[in-house]
Amino acid sequence: MLTSKQRAILRAQANGLTPVFQVGKDEIDDALVKATVDCLAARELIKLRVLETSPYTAKEAAAILAEKTGADCVQVIGSKFVLYLEKKKDSKYAELIR
Repeated sequence: MLTSKQRAILRAQANGLTPVFQVGKDEIDDALVKATVDCLAARELIKLRVLETSPYTAKEAAAILAEKTGADCVQVIGSKFVLYLEKKKDSKYAELIR
């Protein structure tokens, strides 16, 4: 669980990121969850986007993906949300949020 100060630091880091995945009209399936886990393992901090055709709001999609991947939801703004999952080794954000 992240503190508000840690979230603020991660929000600042995520500001310049572009969304790497889009949640569309399909359900949040195993393929999207696996791709999100792989991307989180590589980057730690990712931004995702929810399309207008999606049955989910950004808040719902963020909660579902955070639960299924074990990540923390950093922020939800409009149709975009940011997830964070700290690496076990060589984390570039761990020093920032300690």
